[in-house]
Amino acid sequence: MDDFFDLSGQTALITGSTKGIGKAIACRMAQYGANVVVSSRKADVCDAVAAEINEKWADRGGSATAIPCHIGHKDQLQALVDQTQDKLGPIDILVPNAAVNPYYGPSADMPDSAWDKIMETNVRSTFWLCNMVIPGMAERGKGAVTIIASISGLKAAVELFAYSISKVAEHQLARNLAAEYGPKGVRVNAIAPGLIKTDFAKALWTDPVRLEQINNRMPLRRLGDPDEIAGAAMFLSSKAGAYMCGQVINVDGGAAISP
Repeated sequence: MDDFFDLSGQTALITGSTKGIGKAIACRMAQYGANVVVSSRKADVCDAVAAEINEKWADRGGSATAIPCHIGHKDQLQALVDQTQDKLGPIDILVPNAAVNPYYGPSADMPDSAWDKIMETNVRSTFWLCNMVIPGMAERGKGAVTIIASISGLKAAVELFAYSISKVAEHQLARNLAAEYGPKGVRVNAIAPGLIKTDFAKALWTDPVRLEQINNRMPLRRLGDPDEIAGAAMFLSSKAGAYMCGQVINVDGGAAISP
């Protein structure tokens, strides 16, 4: 498969990859030859998704390995990185995707516990994971990191108060890390998805009235599919995106430009 999107022989670590956007990215990367690590908190779910990927894409040269991890615990993150390297070799592609949003509503009513959980999971764990992986990429002179952020980090998001702030932080993580490690051959970028039809956003797209309002505001008049984010991740992780560095790419159906 000698093309721009060929990932043959590369190791890809993707957090939060048992459903939604993360699973779609893992599936596509395996389809194009990568050895992917499927990771989330529950071991049985990781095993099931890895088996599904292996059954579907083994003939394309890719594979999936299940390694469970709670990203909020630094020791588990380090174990995830160490086990990935022990089983599959150096990490070529990193996709910090896992995130949480335990609170939806006005800022004045937000409990401190929700703020702390969002910042620890969405920002600190991404920072930790990048620090565990990127120096090794820099030593080898190559690597691609794609942080899955959100368009909620681009403008005011009243009911997603802390979540949107965490995503602004992820945008800046991508820029700062790209500036730091770009000279050593490591490309760091971020994707800012719009409203994607996943369990994470189920409260929004299962409400017919709210869904119609959302669709009517977007130029493409529909929600996105996880596979459409996977396409952008494939681009940024492959030869096709070899000159992309320090960028935040909106994949949002035009939501960011809508009035």
